[in-house]
Amino acid sequence: MVSFTGLTRTAAAMLIAGGAALAGPALAQDVTLRVTLQLPLKAHLGQNILLFKEEVEKLSDGEIAVEIYDSAQLYKDSEVPEAVGSGQIEMGVASLTRYVGEIPAVDVFYLPFVFNTEEKVRAAVAPDSPVRRLIDDAIAGTGSKVLWWQAYGSVVLLSNGDPLATPDLMKNKKARVFGKTLGQWVQTVGGVPTLISGSEQFLAYQRGTVDIGMTGVSGVQSRSLWDVMDTITKVDVADIEFIVVINEEFWEGLTEQQQMWINEAAVRAETDVRDRMSEIEAKAYAEAVANGMTVYELSDSDIEAWKTASQPVIDEWLKGAGDLGQQVYDAATKN
Repeated sequence: MVSFTGLTRTAAAMLIAGGAALAGPALAQDVTLRVTLQLPLKAHLGQNILLFKEEVEKLSDGEIAVEIYDSAQLYKDSEVPEAVGSGQIEMGVASLTRYVGEIPAVDVFYLPFVFNTEEKVRAAVAPDSPVRRLIDDAIAGTGSKVLWWQAYGSVVLLSNGDPLATPDLMKNKKARVFGKTLGQWVQTVGGVPTLISGSEQFLAYQRGTVDIGMTGVSGVQSRSLWDVMDTITKVDVADIEFIVVINEEFWEGLTEQQQMWINEAAVRAETDVRDRMSEIEAKAYAEAVANGMTVYELSDSDIEAWKTASQPVIDEWLKGAGDLGQQVYDAATKN
């Protein structure tokens, strides 16, 4: 992997873009896939990209090389859709919600308590599910092709001191959020949302930019958030999904065989991360407790209070998500 120490993100990105332009598949037998990732390589999404790299390089016998630029070296999470869609870099990993500006329907996964069980999540993210097909097709209109989805787990709330057991405890608290709909949820239950990238949340907690936060528990582990927060509330309000995308024009320039290798590696990577998600979360919770955090489980009455307070978010979302939003919501909730 190339080191960009001393270069600005913009300068590094220009070098990558220039390299991609000079080494496109139409001009060389060998292909290099550069992947931008906001998380550290030790995170489970980073390890998943490493698995993809190993698989595709093995399947292609080295004809396709994969270079990983982790920890937002080149692009923040919010910059990935544009960077990949415009061809500045071949591949990227982004939170699904980063597409909400162009495709409001993607935030169906962040509607409160719609995807609060593993069974509901698996049904929706299966490659042949109507929810997934509709979203993948919409993202194709941004210049990117979805290769696979990466499970990140359920949303948990982070705080110092008392757990966030009920909605009234959110009142007037500044909260780190990572998406539009989750921000509306925080606001609806009385908090003050602040959009902060995953790579910047540690400093936000450390500096007191926000009072509380939200993430997946695996993010607590990979970013050592126990150094700045001491309590996890298992609210399971939404499901966090990341997607791995490749520039559509670049993809079309690959040979059929190269596409087959990449697709096969992508399927293996997706199956691996999805099947291991429960184990990943269990280990993350255990490590959080070992590092001094308290984990609070909501009671049935707590959950009902949260659901009641959250319902206006769903009602409002459906008004603005258009026909596609209604379609994915209906498909997600039909059972």
